[in-house]
Amino acid sequence: MEKDDSINVLGAPLALCGTDPLTGFFRDGYCNTCDADQGSHTVAAILTKEFLAFSKYVGNDLSTPRPEYGFAGLKDGDAWCLCASRFLQAHDDRCAPLVNLAATHQRATQIVPLEVLKLYDHTAQS
Repeated sequence: MEKDDSINVLGAPLALCGTDPLTGFFRDGYCNTCDADQGSHTVAAILTKEFLAFSKYVGNDLSTPRPEYGFAGLKDGDAWCLCASRFLQAHDDRCAPLVNLAATHQRATQIVPLEVLKLYDHTAQS
């Protein structure tokens, strides 16, 4: 699998999303992607309790540990590479998490308009 260029939505080199827990389609800490990444795990989110509850409600429980998969479960404040379509769905339902634009892959904008991502820019929040 060949990775797409590691460029963020701001046109700069892709920043690290997070390593604790280790995230990304390639589990390298970055929201890198490639053609095999059907879910487009490209949005570098800073998770909230509200978003985690929403994700569980719509069928993707990210908070419950799954030791059989080496997954400890996610919590409020964790950085995680979200599927772009799930982020857009959460935005539409008014419960999207904050976003680290520097760590969000440019391919995310094929699904989520940049203007929408900028609404959740974690650096603009107080």
